[in-house]
Amino acid sequence: MMTNQSKFYKIEGDKMDRTHRTCPKCGDGFYLGEHYDRYVCGNCHYTIFKRKGATATRTKGTGKRTPRKRVRSAPN
Repeated sequence: MMTNQSKFYKIEGDKMDRTHRTCPKCGDGFYLGEHYDRYVCGNCHYTIFKRKGATATRTKGTGKRTPRKRVRSAPN
């Protein structure tokens, strides 16, 4: 039978791995809750937003964002 704590850890042989992200502000022991669009710490409310289409907004290998397309307005 699984307890609530067992869903946060994965044990393989002699190694224990955490399955959820931990809060960078609060430290180990405080996990970020996973929502459909973000990760949130329940203790300090630290939030990390998930990126949608991360491969489409970045150029490959450079780590820089693709430039925005300029929209020219119609002359008056």
